[in-house]
Amino acid sequence: MAPMRLEIITAEREVYADDVDIVVAPGVEGQLGILPHHAPLMTALQPGEILVRKEGEPSYLAVSGGFMEVMANKVTILAETCEYTEEISEERAQAAMERAQERIRSHGTEAELAEALRSFRRAQVRLNVVRRRRPRGDMRSTVGSQPGG
Repeated sequence: MAPMRLEIITAEREVYADDVDIVVAPGVEGQLGILPHHAPLMTALQPGEILVRKEGEPSYLAVSGGFMEVMANKVTILAETCEYTEEISEERAQAAMERAQERIRSHGTEAELAEALRSFRRAQVRLNVVRRRRPRGDMRSTVGSQPGG
């Protein structure tokens, strides 16, 4: 099957730009699997994991939300934030989750609670992605050993 183009872009950087065989992304109504020559589509993304498969090799990224457009055999994801599993520090993600939990407990306004809940969900996604994708038997933390960590 002919590949399709995938571009993942955040405000800070181009995270991914290559031809791929499949993309699975966390749509607001569930997981979306995109294959080459998919029908045109525009959707919002929720925080979660993106699976990219190229030549049989999977890559995983954590996304905090954004939008995905599929058009003319090209998938464009405009993400709030997006990181490869290898870029995520488990210890930093755990600390962010704990800070968010404290903010949830001590919130003042509804807006503060909503922001604390968004922070909690982002940290939870990052932790889930890094823990699920860590090589089996590798129980060490990734702090200081990965880019962006």
